[in-house]
Amino acid sequence: MSLAQPADLTVTNKKAALKGLYDALYEKNMFPFWATSEGVDHDEIKQLMATSKAIPFVWSYADIEPLLQRAAELVTMDDSERRSLILVNPGLAPKRASVSTMYTAYRLNDPDEIMPPHKHSPSAIRFGLTGKGNFTGVEGEDVVFGPGDMVLTPNDAWHNHGTVGGEQAVNLSVLDLPLVETLHAVHFDHKYTEMVDGKEVEKKVQTARFPSDYSQRIYGEGGLMPRFVDHKRGGGLSSPMYVYRWEKMEAILDAHKDWEGDPHEGIVIDYVDPTTGGPVFRTINFYVQMLRPSEKTLPQRETASLLLAPFRGNGHSMIDGKRYDWNQFDTIAIPGGCWVEHVNGSSTEPVIFFGATDAPTQRALLLYKRWGRNPAGDLLRIV
Repeated sequence: MSLAQPADLTVTNKKAALKGLYDALYEKNMFPFWATSEGVDHDEIKQLMATSKAIPFVWSYADIEPLLQRAAELVTMDDSERRSLILVNPGLAPKRASVSTMYTAYRLNDPDEIMPPHKHSPSAIRFGLTGKGNFTGVEGEDVVFGPGDMVLTPNDAWHNHGTVGGEQAVNLSVLDLPLVETLHAVHFDHKYTEMVDGKEVEKKVQTARFPSDYSQRIYGEGGLMPRFVDHKRGGGLSSPMYVYRWEKMEAILDAHKDWEGDPHEGIVIDYVDPTTGGPVFRTINFYVQMLRPSEKTLPQRETASLLLAPFRGNGHSMIDGKRYDWNQFDTIAIPGGCWVEHVNGSSTEPVIFFGATDAPTQRALLLYKRWGRNPAGDLLRIV
């Protein structure tokens, strides 16, 4: 059935009537998809998408490190087991997210601080920055890690964090918690139990059930896979290789430093699940990116959001035409859809980024796309 428009509905009356309609819609928590601004093409789409969005941003480690030290002085492990600083994107605040799907957090542990075990549905990693005594126990594998080592704490895997030895240690973590939170699928569990003499007993420390070098012994040789172990560790929802050592990554980077590489990315090495060849998690993945001395990448744009931490070197990035300078251990937020170029500021030393991407989620949903420009400035569809 159609409703005829009254003949006396003048322009003025129509505007007043529309305002009344819009007020009624907003009061009932609805959005008028047809609402537009005069002279703006496709304004209804822009209005529909006019929500809080992540913006390009750089957090300086020179700002972060003193705050970590102050937190260590004021907040003990008895006060809180989670003495981490979460990087909040100004475009998303107060939501705890560095980009829309991930956040980075920095943590400093004083000597010999060990927190009790827990598990959760978000997937996370720890990446060593300073100190040799960063500690993470994952499903009975005790991992001590240093600068450049990456440790997985997967969805539904029991784990605990801390430091062993006589020195402080700093690491950064990346979690897909903002994505999991959007899906209303976040859960945490702090009641860790083990079977003791046939009875389930709650414990504050995980018993080591695997050698400390288990991940490297079983999965550390590319192309070779032992049959005699169960590869479904923990919840069986991620790579069973829980630690990826920097010495292996550094050797691969060194072996390829003279290769042509990708003009839009330089040299990129992905971390992979050795049992599948795919990403370490289903939602997010990680990689290392090297820019050779004085290297400048060609412009690139992708739908995935990125978090980059310069592990070595310094330089700057052009993100949507604006310059962002960065130094060692900073974090750079690059929201999906931004045009990006990276520049190594040194003529003698490489830049090495540790990177996180939500591309696995987008690929699973058939949403991932990537574009670039050639030296002449022509637009290229890459993926």
